[in-house]
Amino acid sequence: MTPKEAVKFVQDNEALVVDIRFTDLLGTWQHFSINAKHFTEDIFEDGLAFDGSSIRGFQSINESDMLLVPDPRSLFMDPFTDHPTAVIICHIEDPITRQRYSRDPRFVAEKAESFLKSTGLGDIAYFGPEAEFFVFDSLAFSNTQKGAFYSVDSEEAHWNSGKEDGAGFTIATKQGYFPCPPVDKLQDLRSSMVETMDEAGIEVEMHHHEVASAGQCEIDMRFDTLLTMADKLMKYKYIVRQVAYENGYFATFMPKPLFGDNGSGMHIHMSIWKSGQNMMYDETGYAGLSELARFYIGGILKHAPALLAFCAPTTNSYRRLVPGYEAPINLMYSQRNRSACVRIPMVSKSPRAKRIEFRAPDPQANPYLAFSACLMAGIDGIQNRIEPPKPLDKDLYELPAAERKGIQTTPGSLRATLHALKEDHEFLLKGDVFTKDLIETYIEYKLLNECDAVDLRPHPYEFELYSGA
Repeated sequence: MTPKEAVKFVQDNEALVVDIRFTDLLGTWQHFSINAKHFTEDIFEDGLAFDGSSIRGFQSINESDMLLVPDPRSLFMDPFTDHPTAVIICHIEDPITRQRYSRDPRFVAEKAESFLKSTGLGDIAYFGPEAEFFVFDSLAFSNTQKGAFYSVDSEEAHWNSGKEDGAGFTIATKQGYFPCPPVDKLQDLRSSMVETMDEAGIEVEMHHHEVASAGQCEIDMRFDTLLTMADKLMKYKYIVRQVAYENGYFATFMPKPLFGDNGSGMHIHMSIWKSGQNMMYDETGYAGLSELARFYIGGILKHAPALLAFCAPTTNSYRRLVPGYEAPINLMYSQRNRSACVRIPMVSKSPRAKRIEFRAPDPQANPYLAFSACLMAGIDGIQNRIEPPKPLDKDLYELPAAERKGIQTTPGSLRATLHALKEDHEFLLKGDVFTKDLIETYIEYKLLNECDAVDLRPHPYEFELYSGA
């Protein structure tokens, strides 16, 4: 879509408002709105001003002026607003130099796609994230100097099975995978989400209840190119939250909101294509993988500790990635095997379906940064012919201690992954895809505002452990 076509789209859809959106460094959509009559072709050249110092991880106050330049390819109609509203996603520029902004996550994704082409290894990278989420009937929390608490509830949760006025058909811990209604009480809600996604240009392949009790869900989008899929994932999260909210629920993409039950991951399926051919496929290779795919996996596994700073980017992520439970922490690869960090799906014999699945990421990742970092790690593996460990087709959770001893695992905290990123990021700087200032700003923000902020506060369970000791 050209700027002229974008203006016509707004007029044809009788939009009264145009919503201007962009993504901050941590992966949250930010927005403001303008009157549709002011949405002209000039905006695509002149841009729209905003205060970069008020956005997390962006500018200092003495360099706060920034520009948003709409991308006409991203235009869609908002399915929720009372007043007809068109939404357009923007990239960010410096108003003086008119150079693209190095900390704009969307710019990173564009550069990652360009870098792949420049290597000659492929011309398209496809990504297919499986984002899981919880839908709660209620969520409340408070953090003050004198106390802290959180509380969630769900009609489905097994803790409600004893209520005399309950609806029944609750789901026991870890028993939520694929039950039919009335046990699955969110079928119609998910279908409404899927219908809305379709209106917004997202092709959905399936939806279902996930393993955890208390409203864990999954909606799977059809794969797409890196930048387009990152845009779609931002729309996906927006739609999930809005549909839940309009129906009296609260949807969260927190990786581990429930103690003692499965967490929410975002398995990322990836493949590289060149001239219409899937470069990941070789019928003679293990699990049908080409040498290129094997080296791609080698790059993912080698750089996984640093990758998780972007792919599992919260302190809560490491309540999910815990040794001894069914978490994808083992830095191995295997066909069909969901206990490995990288799995090779074997559901189709078609060469076009061959891909790898990185299972450690979670849905609170900024998709532009996470997908780009994964691609850069894979390219580094190919270029340097990094061999992954031998594939292991065993249940890695049940291995004897002697066999398990040599298997490396993912870091155990956000602080550890940020340290890994600090020590291992040269592969991200190739082609100027990531920049040092983005990485340094990201690490500093996360350490101060998340790691330190959590570490400084007493944990409620510490009172149970220690208050009477």
